[in-house]
Amino acid sequence: MKIHEYQGKAVLKKYGVAVPRGSMATTREEAEAIAKELMASGATGVVVKAQIHAGGRGKGGGVKIAKSVEEAGELAGKILGMKLVTHQTGPEGRIVHRLLIEETLPIEKELYLGFWSIAARASRCSWHRPRAAWILSRWPPNGRKRS
Repeated sequence: MKIHEYQGKAVLKKYGVAVPRGSMATTREEAEAIAKELMASGATGVVVKAQIHAGGRGKGGGVKIAKSVEEAGELAGKILGMKLVTHQTGPEGRIVHRLLIEETLPIEKELYLGFWSIAARASRCSWHRPRAAWILSRWPPNGRKRS
């Protein structure tokens, strides 16, 4: 099962895990409205994040920080519809149709989590690292193609 970041954060929030405030947008206008609401309630900035099923979104230009509602709208307009190319998409890239607009927060500690199941063995695995997300996005390390 593939889920977007905004969907994963909704599940975590449902079970009491603290996540940044934010919402999904499919248009520039929705992104501006979300940014306006977040900034009106105390956010000093927002992160505009492309929602595609691939790692490396930030390095590919799909994650940007905005300090104003207007800047959030401009960034949303540029990212929505763009072909985002990362090390996981290959040269064909993926078209961005959804954005996560969320408040910026000071980062005290980053943790990266991965969960997967092996149907043939009826087992589940989890993995966590205190390092950059690209480590997870290049899993498995033996180079086998992930489905």
